[in-house]
Amino acid sequence: MSLASIVIVGAGQAGYQVAASLRQEGHTGRIVLIGDEPGLPYQRPPLSKAYLLGKIADTALLFRPADFFATQNIELIHDQATAIDRINRRVLLASGEALSYDHLVLATGAHNRPLAVPGAQLEGVFGIKTKLHADTLAPLVHAARDVVVVGAGFIGLEFAAVAAALGANVHVLELGDRPMARAVSREMSEVFRKAHEGWGVHFDFRQGLASIESDNGKVCAVITSDGRRLPADLVVFGIGVIANVQIASEAGLHIENGIKVDAHLLTSDPQISALGDVACFPCLHNDQQPIRLESVQNAVDQARCIAARLMGKPAAYEALPWFWTDQGALKLQIAGLSTGYDSSVIVGSPETSQLSVLCFRNDQLIAVESCNRPGDHMAARKILARAPQLTAAQAAAPGFELKAWEVANRP
Repeated sequence: MSLASIVIVGAGQAGYQVAASLRQEGHTGRIVLIGDEPGLPYQRPPLSKAYLLGKIADTALLFRPADFFATQNIELIHDQATAIDRINRRVLLASGEALSYDHLVLATGAHNRPLAVPGAQLEGVFGIKTKLHADTLAPLVHAARDVVVVGAGFIGLEFAAVAAALGANVHVLELGDRPMARAVSREMSEVFRKAHEGWGVHFDFRQGLASIESDNGKVCAVITSDGRRLPADLVVFGIGVIANVQIASEAGLHIENGIKVDAHLLTSDPQISALGDVACFPCLHNDQQPIRLESVQNAVDQARCIAARLMGKPAAYEALPWFWTDQGALKLQIAGLSTGYDSSVIVGSPETSQLSVLCFRNDQLIAVESCNRPGDHMAARKILARAPQLTAAQAAAPGFELKAWEVANRP
């Protein structure tokens, strides 16, 4: 099949990387990248951290400057894809234009799970997903006195650290019993809880939000699930995301916790691939169980996998998942997936916030969480990328160092 025209829906990390990787792999045909935001494609992770603090300019967010898209002959279209005509292989746009494709790539991402309480639409209530959100929020957080954060996941805690650093009173409401409960071990949760509390952040665990009160259309307070009233001139929520599957679902593609794809990232239509936050794929590092991962690493590696396949070099997607979050003085880096771990070993010092938590399942290392120990993280990625032989007993031995073990046990 000749791939004269490849159309990519979604100009975030995943979509941009597919376009760039196709050119790197030698594709000479047409590449169309459709994004529904104005401007050039940009990175999202800094939005809740450095960009919000004003430490980096908006130009530093860009993946590449405008001349890259021109010289690489990547057509960037600012529009909304509204439908897929699979029979005639066309993507329909809100403007009325129809784009023909030989292969279609869906990188439609995800949107913030909405805050479903009375008052959620008030001025001063935000989720952070786009540059526009961050641009609107930045001056408000610098002026805020009382901030309520709903959700103690990565985004919520990154913002909480920023708000606390700027001098606000920060109150975090979390339905779970600890910070980042779905992503990290109890040991690492405790390190981050103590650090945030040291910065002045107050946590309310097992606590939800009942409603948001207004004063002339602006947020002035929140009511917790147990009936308490907390003052708030700014409310930021991070309660998860929902995959953007509508266009795929309406086209009849298989949907299962996202757009379902096979090990080669193909959908139920062999002329359509999907990747990134929207794709649910069989994961080698999750016992081949289907999973949807929201990370830069996953988007980039899946994009390269798809580009290589489209250029005649097919391979199953088997990249090791890894993640990171920056919160105040803490940098957490995670290699692997700790789901279902049954034992752990701590290396380093929780007291100084320089530690790694090694997570084991059935005495097999499945994930390593490293706080302010970047060397451990890099060693963990190398260990987990091959069949790991490290046991919990070895890791618990006096004087054990992850980096030294990795070097000594290279194939």
